[in-house]
Amino acid sequence: MGVFVLSDAQGLVALTPSEFVREDDFQQLLEKYPALLSGNQADAGKSRRSLLIKREKSIPAEGGGSGRWSVNHLFVDQDGTPTLVEVKRQSDTRLRREVVGQMLDYAANAVVYWPVEQLRAEFEQSCAANGTNPEEEIRDRLALEGDAELLWQRVKTNLQAGRIRMLFVADRIPTELRRIVEFLNEQMDPAEVLALELRQFQGEGLRRSFR
Repeated sequence: MGVFVLSDAQGLVALTPSEFVREDDFQQLLEKYPALLSGNQADAGKSRRSLLIKREKSIPAEGGGSGRWSVNHLFVDQDGTPTLVEVKRQSDTRLRREVVGQMLDYAANAVVYWPVEQLRAEFEQSCAANGTNPEEEIRDRLALEGDAELLWQRVKTNLQAGRIRMLFVADRIPTELRRIVEFLNEQMDPAEVLALELRQFQGEGLRRSFR
């Protein structure tokens, strides 16, 4: 199967598969375009919207402790469900069983040791650094009706209930990881475990990503 882009300037341009050179490039793509994580995969018939809370969000292993781990991205959706995103390139040998254990460590401690007040403060600090208004970001990114307080109440409730989403993102999801994710997602409730394959194609100065 070929991938082509019709360009007014260049006509029909053929794109070829291209790996992400650095994991940081991959992470920046998700930070800039969180809609790549959205869609109806996580909840049939209901589109997911994602708001970035913090990139490289630290996770302590005890109350009041410093960060022992760091998840690549922390997003929340319009229902206040925290989404832990771990990004790996297909060339990374950890993109199999090792990354699963890593994510489970993150999730098990995040639901216990992430005060919602801290998450809110870090999000607002990021907005201040970017020159954006936190309430406007929440409203625009999540299409959320009501004030921001409603979102943070939902986040707190979901953390207390263990209602979180663990999302593995890679440019190629290995069969071994896919099977583990499918098994865990069938067994875990209310937590979700998902995997997203995001491929990159390039050609004639163009670059496109496909889920």
